[in-house]
Amino acid sequence: MAIDPKYLPEDPKVLQQMVLDLMAQLDRESTERTKIETLLRELLDAKRSRKSEQLTADQLALFAELLQTRQSQAESPVKNDDSDDDAAGSATGDAGPKKRTSGRQALPKNLQRERIVHDLAEEEKHCAACQKDLRPIGEETSERYEYIPAQLKVVEDVCKKYACDCTVRTATKPPQPIEKSTAGASLLAQVIVAKTADHLPLNRQEKIFERHGADISRKTMCGWLAQCANLLEPLYGRATEVLFESKVIGTDDTGVKVLDEKLPFARTGRIWPYCGDQEHPVILYDYTQTRARAGPEEFLKGYRGRLQVDAYAGYDAFFKDPARGLIEVACWSHARRYYFKALDSDQARMGPALLLIAQLYRVEDRVRGWSAEERLALRQRESRLGRVQQWHFMQIVSVRLILK
Repeated sequence: MAIDPKYLPEDPKVLQQMVLDLMAQLDRESTERTKIETLLRELLDAKRSRKSEQLTADQLALFAELLQTRQSQAESPVKNDDSDDDAAGSATGDAGPKKRTSGRQALPKNLQRERIVHDLAEEEKHCAACQKDLRPIGEETSERYEYIPAQLKVVEDVCKKYACDCTVRTATKPPQPIEKSTAGASLLAQVIVAKTADHLPLNRQEKIFERHGADISRKTMCGWLAQCANLLEPLYGRATEVLFESKVIGTDDTGVKVLDEKLPFARTGRIWPYCGDQEHPVILYDYTQTRARAGPEEFLKGYRGRLQVDAYAGYDAFFKDPARGLIEVACWSHARRYYFKALDSDQARMGPALLLIAQLYRVEDRVRGWSAEERLALRQRESRLGRVQQWHFMQIVSVRLILK
């Protein structure tokens, strides 16, 4: 509200309180404006292009200096002589695994090979200068890829019939996935893999089959997919049982555009992948029309164990009820994102926090492909935050982020 300078109170205490109230109001408005500007910048970045969350080695080295300065200033009962070395050594820990070396790579040994020998003509094997015949001294070998186009063929099943004076017998053909269908098992597998793994919609597959001289409509293939889904339902059920034996299951929904006859536009459905652990390498997908909590709740109703998810509020009810038997496992990637978003506004605190996360990432890059026991041993030795200063620092940063 506007303040008329002609009617200001003369009491110094009242004036002092007015100044304090105005400063508090200004701070609130400034904080709110900063939040709005940050949100607007994130929305614009998301609309223009995907913003990378990678940090350069120079940035991490700067964060290491900030962390070392804070540790030297903080009072701690524990002193670690190797803390500086670890912080500096992890300056490139966010860079990820080493890139593949340049140059032509050897062609796969598992592919079928055809050896073609190119020889000189007989008249070229004689030297006109010394009048002697050339003798073989070796050979030069090079390899190249060649593509054999796919082809469609028609298999004609002929069932012989026999009869006598009292009976008639007919030979039977092998059972097919879809009885009385023109599609064999290999063609059904091709349509399924092309659509789900290669992202080829049925209208494109229809044109591909036209080039092979076969008239297979997308409507027919759509019917095949529905029948195959029913055929594979027992396998899906058994895979679910194996998945639920996992110590930890990871999931994260993905939006997908869905055509709806009741709407003039494509609505957004949800596909939920559920990934098992290393001992149960199963990945299952579940589709829901919305992102409501009822979807994952229905799928996971028979699971008891650890669930690794993001910060979606729909999961909160799973972990509040102890009888549900689900233990929340947080995701470092999602947690790191909040530190990265706050980096521009508070580099002094967010930078060292990102450096500590980079140290964890560096260890995880090393343990890829290791056994569970080997990963645990290295994590206990190098990832465990035994330094009181670092743990105290992370706690302060996390609390301040929550309060904001």
